[in-house]
Amino acid sequence: MELTSKLLKEKARELGIDCIGIGSVDRYKDAPVMFSPLTLYPDCKTVITLAMRIPRGSYRGIIEGTHWHNYTFYSYNRLNTIFRPRLTYALTCFIEDFGWEAMPHYPGGPEVSGRLEPLAPGKLPPEVALSARIMAAGTGMGEIGHSKVFLTPEFGPRVRIGMILTDAELEPDPVLPTGTICNSCGRCVTDCPGNAIPRTREQDRPDVSIQVGSEKLHWGDVDMGRCTLTHHGLNNRISPFLKKDLPNFALDVTEADMTEEEAYMLTHVIAGGTWGRKFGAPDDSMIHYYRYIRGHVGYFALCGARGCICACMDSLEKRKAIRNLFKNPLFKRKLWILPVKPDQKAGRLNLSRETYLDKRYPGLREREY
Repeated sequence: MELTSKLLKEKARELGIDCIGIGSVDRYKDAPVMFSPLTLYPDCKTVITLAMRIPRGSYRGIIEGTHWHNYTFYSYNRLNTIFRPRLTYALTCFIEDFGWEAMPHYPGGPEVSGRLEPLAPGKLPPEVALSARIMAAGTGMGEIGHSKVFLTPEFGPRVRIGMILTDAELEPDPVLPTGTICNSCGRCVTDCPGNAIPRTREQDRPDVSIQVGSEKLHWGDVDMGRCTLTHHGLNNRISPFLKKDLPNFALDVTEADMTEEEAYMLTHVIAGGTWGRKFGAPDDSMIHYYRYIRGHVGYFALCGARGCICACMDSLEKRKAIRNLFKNPLFKRKLWILPVKPDQKAGRLNLSRETYLDKRYPGLREREY
């Protein structure tokens, strides 16, 4: 039996893969060297991308302000690192059963590649990494929306993407032009609590554009520093944990101007950090929940994708622009938001000490300071 695109898609559905796209590798001929599938696999003929849906209910806890674990587990990290890779592996093995080589590729961060020395003269640094969203756009599985989030006709932004490169030549799917799903409504812009997504058609921050096959695709030039600060919990507006453990930390992320890497360093150092003079914290963590979830999962996500996914999803559902629709609206109540600055400064010199002693030994601190 010959491997065909039709047969591959039937197997993908059988495995539980929700979306699949197939593209000829020549669509990526203009890709930067460190982001090119041909750099990674010179004999590649076809790029395959696949996606698993994110359950809409996995956002419910953060929308209601009641539960945060699900976002890291079922919307983000564990969906990307455990559930979906198992299906990518199974489809890879299916391709190889037909005698074609298939290379699964984890959707890492191409922007951090290039740190290591080449392993031999004339070689590139051994960290070539592909952009899952650009690869997926080139396979026709969906399009990159204005917020830079990938959208599929079935689920809109509620997907996590995997990739397979193969030397099998398969019939490709057509590339979707920009605007097929995203209508530049601007909901992602107004609802992003980090002010990270530029207004549509903004003159000062023109869209990013690339050529993929015969299509020129474009999306908004997202401020990834603000996005990262918000996603990883240093935005006062959407993190009750930051408010609780560092109540006077009044950084206004919407005005921040730092690189994505600077934001990563700051958020992860604080999330994993300890402070020995913190009273009442069993593990001396600076922000208890961040250190707990980061240690347990190896990742932590806080913002709930309020603008780029949830607001987008709400807009797409209301205009019935995607296939997976629901009986009830996503947003049933007014969304909560926290103030950037406290009404008044909490504590004087050491809030954790003062709170701890006042609770345990009332009156002990009389006449201090």
